[in-house]
Amino acid sequence: MRNSIGVLVTLALIPILASCRPTGSRTVVIYVSEDQVFSEPILKDFERETGITVKSVFDTEESKSTGVTNRLIAEKDNPQADVYWANEPVRADALKQRGVSSAYDSPSAEGIANQFKDPDHYWTGFSARARVLLVNTSSTIKPASIMAYTEPSAKGRAAIANPLFGTTTDYVAALFTIWGDDRAKTFMNDMKNNGVKMTTSNGESTDFVATGQVDFSLVDTDDAVNTKKQGKPVEIVYPDQDSNGIGVLILPNAVALIKGGPHPENGKRLIDYLLSKETERKLAFADCAQIPLHAGVDTPPEVRRIEDIKPMRVGYADLARKMEEIQPFLKEWAGQ
Repeated sequence: MRNSIGVLVTLALIPILASCRPTGSRTVVIYVSEDQVFSEPILKDFERETGITVKSVFDTEESKSTGVTNRLIAEKDNPQADVYWANEPVRADALKQRGVSSAYDSPSAEGIANQFKDPDHYWTGFSARARVLLVNTSSTIKPASIMAYTEPSAKGRAAIANPLFGTTTDYVAALFTIWGDDRAKTFMNDMKNNGVKMTTSNGESTDFVATGQVDFSLVDTDDAVNTKKQGKPVEIVYPDQDSNGIGVLILPNAVALIKGGPHPENGKRLIDYLLSKETERKLAFADCAQIPLHAGVDTPPEVRRIEDIKPMRVGYADLARKMEEIQPFLKEWAGQ
């Protein structure tokens, strides 16, 4: 009789005990550097498909790529986030170096080239931008290489965004990494002596090309593709694709699991989702026009597939170190 009463009491307590379980088990927290207009729809799709509530913290335009990174570093001893979605791998690698992230080898990463992954699985790249030449269709200059900036025919007819900021910094650091300091400095100085116009951003460089103020400029594929889709008189050139060319700089998004985050299993599920072929397909067809890193993913005509691109062979950790090293030179070059 006593045993029967005990069983009944236990059964009666189950609903009460269940109601006391932490509600956070169906939650995941993500800090995001990718533009909210592109990242938020993907996160909403994850919510609908899994039933897991996503709590997102987005970078502002003013603190682009640095705000949430600095917050993650500040929270290292009391992590609040589970996942970091970076808009390029350099800052994701910085979190690894500072012990903020945790290794996770997602099954969805299979098929993504090792070049776009941390070798220790602290971050994985997906859905990339490329640095391309945007050329006005009326131009008599038909650049096939970054070296076009130094050709006499391009004197005063080319633009580049300020190399102290954004993806132009990444690109110049890549040149220093691949060529070595002496050759890269010579190239930068030759370009400056050839009358290159320095703009405030890739967006302004794109406008300069579209309006014919310059013949060409190095920009990101998202700016280039959207300008072409608007019917502007431009064409997109993937530079340095021949057998001796250095290739195109690919700048993927990167996702990392945060060490000690409150919902690690949900964090892994979200990472698996972000690295999926379906997510890459969605980002290829979105206005950000990003390049899937999985081969064979459907893309619109204006987005080239990764298997059809010769990428630069550069390590993103090396890129991060070189970006710091060349800051004094870049400040002098930009007159700041």
